[in-house]
Amino acid sequence: MTHGYTTGTPESTPSYGVPQQQQQQRPARPGAPPPAPAPAAPVAAKKPGRDRYLDLLRSIALVRVVVYHLFGWAWLSVLFPSMGVMFALAGSLMARSLSRPAASVIRGRLRRLLPPLWAFSAVVLVMMFAGGYNPVKDPDTGGTWGIVDLFNYIVPIGAPPYPWHLGSKSGLLEDSWAVQACGPLWYLRAYLWFVVASPLLLWAFRRVPWATLLAPLGLTAIVGTGLVSIPGETGNAITDFTVYGGCWVLGFAHHEGMLQRIPRYVAVSCATLVMAFGLWWASGHLGPDGWDLNDIPLAQATWSFGFVVILLQYSPSWQELPGRLAKWDRLVTLANNRAVTIYLWHNLLIMATVPIIDQAYNLPFMQSERASATLDSTYMLWMFVLVWPLIGLAIISFGWIEDIAAKRSPRLWPNGAKRGGNRHKA
Repeated sequence: MTHGYTTGTPESTPSYGVPQQQQQQRPARPGAPPPAPAPAAPVAAKKPGRDRYLDLLRSIALVRVVVYHLFGWAWLSVLFPSMGVMFALAGSLMARSLSRPAASVIRGRLRRLLPPLWAFSAVVLVMMFAGGYNPVKDPDTGGTWGIVDLFNYIVPIGAPPYPWHLGSKSGLLEDSWAVQACGPLWYLRAYLWFVVASPLLLWAFRRVPWATLLAPLGLTAIVGTGLVSIPGETGNAITDFTVYGGCWVLGFAHHEGMLQRIPRYVAVSCATLVMAFGLWWASGHLGPDGWDLNDIPLAQATWSFGFVVILLQYSPSWQELPGRLAKWDRLVTLANNRAVTIYLWHNLLIMATVPIIDQAYNLPFMQSERASATLDSTYMLWMFVLVWPLIGLAIISFGWIEDIAAKRSPRLWPNGAKRGGNRHKA
């Protein structure tokens, strides 16, 4: 899909048989009225296209999520706060869409989100039931409520139920695979809440922009620090909404042009102070994984907020990726066309690399202690290498559902390329 466009001005056509230069230099006859100025040639309007800078940010965020869930490096949450960036980009797109009636926009967002979730839920639920999971006997949400909670696999308004341990540690998948596979579904719940709340949030932002922008940070200071404690998954959902609410509304500010009206040095200076506060707060409230901001709500909220302000303040609004970034164009296009599929399946696919790599220990040349020790020491690297082709298989197998949900013709590998290397026209 081509995202760069050219503009041009149609050339003026001179009188037949007379060069244009002579026409411009010919003197007027005495007493004749001065010639009327030639009308300015119309400038072709620039066709709208996707903002490739925002597409690049979304791709980086997705890669960072996969790497974080694979290696568990806490410092990645500081290096690039992916979830805050993804919520901000979604907020900007939502603000643009709300130029249409709100009900139709919400229906469209649900239509795009739910079918990919249903495909994922069908696979995961079959695996859990085959492994012996019974939601009626779930110690956390047992009985009738356990059955009701399964509805969240269809419409993620709450937390879907899953067993903390299923199978055995020596099985094909480790016994915590269900937790790992379903854990990322919190993002879909938060996204759904933001989509439903967006008409009201945008209405409030256009009337009291600063109060709407900063309110989520204030609420995070209340519900994300233990000052007010809300138990259970309701508390988790409200905390997620407040932590990333500021980033979502920053997407509004980006679309409405508010950030561009603030002098850059003022925006960057204030954002840096907010980020510094986040790091200072984190230093005194380190969780079990140290500097992992996902365990420190107020630090996550303030660091992500400031980080997103700087990214959007410098937003160059590319219509094509410039320079050396151009070689990543097709992968960026693919990641954006299959963002939901990648996010939904990546954790399950990370775990699927383990039984595949374990088969290497049975190869004839791997029977020595040295060979086994080498594989042990590079195991995580092989997981990283293998997970990407598995994600590619998931894109081919399930990604087309995103096209059906968006009322497009299904595509197996939508990286924007045609046969012969040409790009699709927008």
